Amino acid sequence: MSSSSAVARRLEGKTIVITGASSGIGRSCAFEFARAAPANSLKLVLTARRIDALRDVAAKIRAEVGDGVKVLPVQLDVSSPDQVRAFVAGLPDDFRDINVLVNNAGLVKGVAKAPEIAEQDINVMFQTNVTGLINMTQAVLPVFQARPDGGAGDIINIGSIAGRDPYPGGSIYCATKAAVRSFTESLRKELIATRIRVMEVDPGQVETEFSVVRFNGDKAKADAVYTGCEPLTPDDIAEAVVFVAGRRENVVIADTLIFPNHQAGAGIMHRKST
Repeated sequence: MSSSSAVARRLEGKTIVITGASSGIGRSCAFEFARAAPANSLKLVLTARRIDALRDVAAKIRAEVGDGVKVLPVQLDVSSPDQVRAFVAGLPDDFRDINVLVNNAGLVKGVAKAPEIAEQDINVMFQTNVTGLINMTQAVLPVFQARPDGGAGDIINIGSIAGRDPYPGGSIYCATKAAVRSFTESLRKELIATRIRVMEVDPGQVETEFSVVRFNGDKAKADAVYTGCEPLTPDDIAEAVVFVAGRRENVVIADTLIFPNHQAGAGIMHRKST
């Protein structure tokens, strides 16, 4: 059996929840899962704050792979505990048996250094990147734990090189991603007696809307981040996410760090002169 068909078989009939699926890595993950198992009764629950963007993603997936993949767009702000608490119960019955949770929703605001960091920026980063991820995990975990033999399912957290290698001007974002890393590792140890896999994918530099958000919509500043280098694309990370989800159940790809070839650390990059 080819590796691609093995992945399709392992994903068959599964329900996959992806947060932050309206753009960037989350959007690419939605397409990559659909392409990996296009005729295998896959169900995708795509969540984000922008419901129109999610509906557009859903329509494009249907146009590309057909009706073998069912796509459900759900408006959700993971930084709202009330919305997260109501998430699973609010799903249609045939989408509630979740098998894979991809905790992708996250953001970075600003490049300020202490003592100039805006309190609102601190709060929104922690509420989205840390509390939101933890709350989503706690909302979905009981579904996994209800399965036989202590439970089964996959939690895939999107971390960052920033969680391992803090850099100036990124103290809060780096702290949030370090928190994700610690939470992931603790959770894996807590669930060791189950068949629930806890995995983390840490991207290096990826070109997404992420930098535009960081610079409050200033596209020129965002584009300058990538000058003289070829960053990763969201598709590169999505391939890794589907790879870890598509391994045999006994295989846990616990920790994955992905760089573009010009990068060797958070602040260690080679830029070609223009």
